[in-house]
Amino acid sequence: MPALTDDMKRMLGAQLAVLATVTDGQTPNIGPKRSLRVYDDHSLIFNENTGGQTLANIRAGSRVSVAVIDREALDGYRFVGRARIFESGPAFDDAIAFAEERGMKPPRCAVVIAVDDVYTLKPGATAGTRV
Repeated sequence: MPALTDDMKRMLGAQLAVLATVTDGQTPNIGPKRSLRVYDDHSLIFNENTGGQTLANIRAGSRVSVAVIDREALDGYRFVGRARIFESGPAFDDAIAFAEERGMKPPRCAVVIAVDDVYTLKPGATAGTRV
């Protein structure tokens, strides 16, 4: 499990992340996750509010991919991993506090992504390679 670097953490804190899952084993599902953030040195977390297709895909076992891009710097990362859903405990408490601090509605659950692989999205000879 790779450790998130300071640059990755900075980018995740400053840019809108987009999360992808798979429906029915073949249909891509993608959407922005404005609450996605660093949870610890090896994990990301987001507040799940809608309980829609993304959550259904995660419940069905879909792996996830998160892209974050800094357009001005022409840099970015793709994080790939497995997601776990929490409706209580420390991760859910984190999601509640995050929502309260930002005036957001309380989440249905917290989703924690254990990052298995990280790839660079920076253009050039190393584009798409594992970090």
